[in-house]
Amino acid sequence: MPTEALRDRTYDAGTESSVNSQHVKSVCFDGEGHRPRVRCVLATLVENKVVPDPFYGLQNETIIDIADSGREYYTFWFFTTFQSKLSGNQHLDLNFRGINYSAEVYLNGHKKVMPKGMFQRHSLDVTDILHPDGQNLLAVLVHPPDHPGRIPPKGGQGGDHEPVKIIDPHLVSSFFDDYKRVYLHATTELENRSAWVAECSLNIQVTTGIEGNICLVEHLQTQHLSIPAGSQVQYTFPELFFYKPDLWWPNGMGKQSLYNVHITVDVKGYGESDAWSHLFGFRKIESHIDSATGGRLFKVNGQPIFIRGGNWILSDGLLRLSKERYETDVKFHADMNFNMIRCWGGGLAERPEFYHYCDIYGLLVWEEFWITGDVDGRGDPVSNPNGPQDHDLFLICARDTVKLLRNHPSLALWVGGNEQVPPDDINKALKNDLRLHPYFENSNEISKSSEDLSAVSKDPSQYLDGTRVYIQGSLWDGFADGKGGFTDGPYEIQNPEAFFKNDFYSHGFNPEVGSVGIPVAETIRATMPQEGWQIPLFKKLPNGYTEEVPNPIWEYHKYIPYSKPKKCVDQIELYGTPKDLDDFCLKAQLANYIQYRALLEGWTSRMWSKYTGVLIWKTQNPWTGLRGQFYDHLLDQTAGFYGCRCAAEPIHVQLNLATYFIEVVNTTSEELSNIAIEALVWDLEGTCPYYKVFENLSAPAKKTVPIVEMKYPKSKNPKPVFFLLLKLYHTSDFGILSRNFYWLHLSGGDYKLLEPYRRKKIPLKITSKVFIKGSTYEIEMHVENVAKKADSRSLTYMNNFTAKQGNGAFDMASLEPATSGTDEKHEVGLFQRIFRCFTKENGSLKVTEVNGADVGVAFFLHFSVHALKTDHKEGEDTRILPVHYSDNYFSLVPGEVMPIKITFKVPPGVTPRVTLHGWNYHGGHTVH
Repeated sequence: MPTEALRDRTYDAGTESSVNSQHVKSVCFDGEGHRPRVRCVLATLVENKVVPDPFYGLQNETIIDIADSGREYYTFWFFTTFQSKLSGNQHLDLNFRGINYSAEVYLNGHKKVMPKGMFQRHSLDVTDILHPDGQNLLAVLVHPPDHPGRIPPKGGQGGDHEPVKIIDPHLVSSFFDDYKRVYLHATTELENRSAWVAECSLNIQVTTGIEGNICLVEHLQTQHLSIPAGSQVQYTFPELFFYKPDLWWPNGMGKQSLYNVHITVDVKGYGESDAWSHLFGFRKIESHIDSATGGRLFKVNGQPIFIRGGNWILSDGLLRLSKERYETDVKFHADMNFNMIRCWGGGLAERPEFYHYCDIYGLLVWEEFWITGDVDGRGDPVSNPNGPQDHDLFLICARDTVKLLRNHPSLALWVGGNEQVPPDDINKALKNDLRLHPYFENSNEISKSSEDLSAVSKDPSQYLDGTRVYIQGSLWDGFADGKGGFTDGPYEIQNPEAFFKNDFYSHGFNPEVGSVGIPVAETIRATMPQEGWQIPLFKKLPNGYTEEVPNPIWEYHKYIPYSKPKKCVDQIELYGTPKDLDDFCLKAQLANYIQYRALLEGWTSRMWSKYTGVLIWKTQNPWTGLRGQFYDHLLDQTAGFYGCRCAAEPIHVQLNLATYFIEVVNTTSEELSNIAIEALVWDLEGTCPYYKVFENLSAPAKKTVPIVEMKYPKSKNPKPVFFLLLKLYHTSDFGILSRNFYWLHLSGGDYKLLEPYRRKKIPLKITSKVFIKGSTYEIEMHVENVAKKADSRSLTYMNNFTAKQGNGAFDMASLEPATSGTDEKHEVGLFQRIFRCFTKENGSLKVTEVNGADVGVAFFLHFSVHALKTDHKEGEDTRILPVHYSDNYFSLVPGEVMPIKITFKVPPGVTPRVTLHGWNYHGGHTVH
């Protein structure tokens, strides 16, 4: 195989990293300073077309497995060159974030052997082997694991001169007087590599951003110390005091306030020797087993938080990881109003870039060590019951992972393994290493003074962690049955009302419950050959249920059917037998939305009375899988994404599908008063047979409150299929706190009457404005159902939503509105050209009208963004991805207006267009 085909051009080992200073330089081979893109060997082979894309169709089957090929087949060289000339007492380190599994490093012909283990960092001092002329050749020979294992026949989850250097600082905060007085504790390792005593000035600075690039210095402290030659010492700073600092809160509870902590060391006679910085959030995370539910109950800054989140595998199965994709991944979870991500033990120890965005967007992280699948004596054949091959290496990697991640405020807990505990010696060591500092063992410690804290034990920043609980396994100590029984799940389609019933799940916190996840039709076509476009066969069974029989490609990609014979009728067939792939996927989105909204609403209906939290299996796929997901591997959202976004609102109005009671959910720490609920029923004929306002309501903090039973379905002549719109609003200004739209059928019925409803042409008016900054577009839209004026009784039809607490909002002030112009000589984008046709709407506005003569609900509207192409080929995927929508897959009753924001980046040379589809709108309408 030609060497050039094996060369991985994405590893940038030749650039001086951002961690350099006057006396410290770092060359990063996937290093923390330079942060190049990273990928595995297989990804490089795919990019160079040496092997086919394993995510497409069944092509993964053509790639030989390491168990069959042997280790040498997957042993590869990586080459690069870099420039570096040092002067004086400068030293240079070669940093590796991680190597899977071991490596030999050759720099300018000098060989260094790296320790084994994929979950630990390595740093090599290569000062003495740099080439005098500054041009250096680096080659790395990477070996796979010694014992890669084999997938069991029945499947499974696993296989068998720098004078002074700053190393792994640890930051911890302690709180007193109801979080008014706060102390920052900091400890760092310092290594003197020189042959003389280093006289050092060690500085710590804490700043907070004010606006733009302006920072406020909160603290600046300098300590003087001497470090003996060739030694490594630990130094703990005196505590830094803060009065009423801005706290870091999870998504939905408040702002994600972050401070920048900057540590530098200056050596007398040489200047700055090393520097380290990290974003840090002041927050306290506690958890205990709740006596009322038996579930683990989390608190942040003293406030209980009802956990609604999901299980995370990893961003990409070929490790094509980037900051941009990580930000999209994490922001998607925040957009769904989730507050926790579980990093499943069969994936990676997630990288600092992942955690950075969890810090930014407020996602708590459950980090699991690498104990999962067939390493516990189960499987066929029976696997090794003693876990990892090398227990000492496992613990080295675990401790290094803790040091890498422990300063992130989003990191909430450590867990020993997935559905099992580590072997006894590993579990015992982890319990000891991750034991809590006494201050964090008792929530009452908040009232003690810092003097009491220091008197009790050593400074908390001197612990390996000491601030987060360690749980030995995902089914223990407040999760599932708490005793290790396989009591998570289920992982299949459900009747939506089942989630609300008392017998659906018996324990307080479910770490895994999953269901369906078919993406849109465009994704199927983009990731599978034509034989994969065949929809499942609907096989009628004698008992009246339907069994879905998927094609082999869907089965290989882990498709979960939308039917469960003897338990759940086919949730797609409820709308009528699908005709083709587009029809199937659209009806699947209807089912996705209902399924996941009901799942979260059912759990939230019993908040604190029965449950403390739930994590959905799973939120995404690291490949083109079809098993439960809210966005596909190409980063397009399913309708289930927006069902979750609706249901997991911090303040929410919902219909209990088991009791038909309207409920108000208030997960915030403040009581809601002077609120009202508007309930409207619309039928398929375009009339409103039911309208009711429930006023003078209140909702206590951290409670779910049943308000009133819906009477409409029990009326004399209820329609077999109808729409229900619920709105929770402030009576003072009619500001909408929550809006929730249902389509419902009578008990024992179906949605087949929606099929002829597709022929209804409901008129729409869409007003839009574009803001552009560089390659980033944001479009503000107002979509109005103009079939007729709003019901005169409704006071909320304009949908003036109240501001919601959260981060990651688009900075409108940094954008320039696209304006109308007269100079036709300049190349301008689609939006600017369109705007010139609509100067009557104030220049920067565009109005699009979708004609129609019928009256009724504009049902299941959804936008998508595409590249405008003149030579478009049939079946070609023109989508621009990812796109962030403030809402999608929404419906509008007559007269109602919905504000929508759409944000995306446009590739170079591409003109975007925004397209509207819907149940009543076929073929797509270009609205921008």
